Amino acid sequence: MPRLSIPGFNGRRAFADLDEQEILALAISSEEEDGRIYATYAANLREAYPATAAVFQGMAAEEDVHRRRLIDVYRRRFGETILPIRREHVRDFYSRRPVWLVRNLPLDRIREEAASMEREAQAFYARAASLTTDAETRRLLGDLAAAEGRHEESAAALAEQHLGEGRGDVEDEAARRQFLLTWVQPGLAGLMDGSVSTLAPIFATAFATQDPWTTFLVGLSASVGAGISMGFTEAAHDDGRLSGRGAPWKRGLASGVMTALGGLGHALPYLIPSFWTATAIALIVVFVELWAIVWIQNRFMETPFFRATFQVVLGGALVLAAGVLIGGA
Repeated sequence: MPRLSIPGFNGRRAFADLDEQEILALAISSEEEDGRIYATYAANLREAYPATAAVFQGMAAEEDVHRRRLIDVYRRRFGETILPIRREHVRDFYSRRPVWLVRNLPLDRIREEAASMEREAQAFYARAASLTTDAETRRLLGDLAAAEGRHEESAAALAEQHLGEGRGDVEDEAARRQFLLTWVQPGLAGLMDGSVSTLAPIFATAFATQDPWTTFLVGLSASVGAGISMGFTEAAHDDGRLSGRGAPWKRGLASGVMTALGGLGHALPYLIPSFWTATAIALIVVFVELWAIVWIQNRFMETPFFRATFQVVLGGALVLAAGVLIGGA
């Protein structure tokens, strides 16, 4: 029988706490959703990219085969009523970003999303098989993990076949994506948080006291504290086994270190005894930090340059102005 919800988590269960009936029910609902996603991609691409649409339609059909195989095993073991459990009911389970709702989504972005879906599904089936003791269920989950791995190879081949990109070695592309997910993405989030969130307390202290040493101590404590908090948060919220984002300690380290550096960048100038000299250098450092974030977002995360500029530079300027106004009041 299904276990009761864990108090304090709004009824969401840990994946490791699911029993075999719940794992099978979760697999069925996941295959249903993934099949609909692939069918949606196929419909959106059919006019401009009929060959690619056919690939996605075939992937949707295979997901339906997986679903029926899972239902057959479920019915033999647990009866006709399938538990209504979905991804959002499991707190450490991967979720699907609704990118299929975006009109005119580029083909390479669709290919990347499909490859990510298959990696996550493969990791799920491999993990689920390790938690299952029934031989038939374990064999089926292992077979599905292998099938999802073949799907990922098909998705990775779409670019070479239809975009003419000449991707080369698929393993190199997979390694690059893993680097982005494990190091660049959490590091960028940390740098943004550390650079922007510490602006107000540091410059408020600077203009309120006009004491460089006191300002440096406030900036040091804010930066280190934010780095520890961000590092533990990143490491604790996702163990990486299902999402494929890599080891939690690596992501936590990247996020924590970059958060601390983001704040220390404009705190260190206040080691200079002259208040106005320190403040002028700190403002230059802030300018460099914010533009560095814009460049990283545009270069690695493919965020449009002007949108990144608007979000980061304007947001940072507003936080900085708030700190100066509060400190000078």
